Amino acid sequence: MTFASLGLIDPLLNALDALDYKTPTPVQAQAIPAILAGRDLMAAAQTGTGKTAGFALPLLQRLTMEGPQVASNSVRALVLVPTRELAEQVYESFRAYGLHVPLRMHVAYGGVSINPQMMKLRKGLDVLVATPGRLLDLHRQNAVKFNQLQALVLDEADRMLDLGFSRELDAIFAVLPKQRQTLLFSATFSDVIRSLAGTMLSDPVSIEVSPRNTAAKSVKQWVVPADKKRKAELFMHLLKKKRWGQVLVFVKTRKGVDQLVDTLQAQGISADSIHGDKPQPARLRALDRFKAGEVQILVATDVAARGLDIDDLPQVVNFDLPIVAEDYIHRIGRTGRAGSTGEAVSLVAADEVQLLSAIETLTRKTLPRVEERGFEPEHRVPVTDAAGQVLKKPKKPKKQKFWPGKHG
Repeated sequence: MTFASLGLIDPLLNALDALDYKTPTPVQAQAIPAILAGRDLMAAAQTGTGKTAGFALPLLQRLTMEGPQVASNSVRALVLVPTRELAEQVYESFRAYGLHVPLRMHVAYGGVSINPQMMKLRKGLDVLVATPGRLLDLHRQNAVKFNQLQALVLDEADRMLDLGFSRELDAIFAVLPKQRQTLLFSATFSDVIRSLAGTMLSDPVSIEVSPRNTAAKSVKQWVVPADKKRKAELFMHLLKKKRWGQVLVFVKTRKGVDQLVDTLQAQGISADSIHGDKPQPARLRALDRFKAGEVQILVATDVAARGLDIDDLPQVVNFDLPIVAEDYIHRIGRTGRAGSTGEAVSLVAADEVQLLSAIETLTRKTLPRVEERGFEPEHRVPVTDAAGQVLKKPKKPKKQKFWPGKHG
């Protein structure tokens, strides 16, 4: 199968040739014809399988071939994403694929000045990629109108429909035209989210190119039990022992991110960070430095789990387990992409066993525990099965006995 066989027009095929895209991925092969036909779509596919091209290419074609010229402050296609990083990534993909078509595109997110975004919207946009909060800001200031909207995309739909975004999304849906094409793309869909999506889509095509809520087989996963207070020491030990190159490390809190970066830098290890308190230019700069190989360790909160597109990243470390089990899949999806192999190591303390159990239940996979000599935890991590049941309580490590007179 080729991209030409999917019915894409020459300007898009020329852009794909320049990007060295050879054959469509399974999600692209199924999504592109359905979207070109105007169908609503719900697609579940692994991170790194080409979801963005799966919706960007057919939307660019439909916008090029159909409909009137976009009016001032209006938008014809709206792509909603949960994070600034993902917004930038999706926007850059649209620009690359749409290099040879006469469409206006822009991106809008918080953390930067709203004025340039308002200026871009004055002429009207064929494609706007946005985060929900900034989109609402623009709408409240009458900078964006939706009377010409033809298509809505929710990228990483599980997060977009998560409770954290529900209020913003409700406000956005209330002002969008009912007659539109709606596309949901995500790596994971819970049953609750499938139910919510059922109220938004009309007779959708459903695509599922991999088992639900599973991680890519190309990622080797294991757990290292650890005491919480020794995690930083253990990480540096593993970094040296296993001779890891570049590593993306996920930490639960912004404070924890900063503390780990300070610890690494004090040991002469080049490290930078991405989290919600950093201004957007600093976040992009940290990511660019990591991509360029100028920084060995990038430490991030879950804000970076989605939207980080890094080629040949061999190693992801979960310094802390995520609160939401689905985020584990997105975190480790940063490695093992596009046919490459990768490793995902989780440093797990005893008080995280419920989080670990939730991940194993979601993925239907028991993660192997591999204790690191010299770092055996005082507070043991119980062994659970993929159904979340505790199989056995681990034994406490034996303390060496001291007999008077024997050691002289």
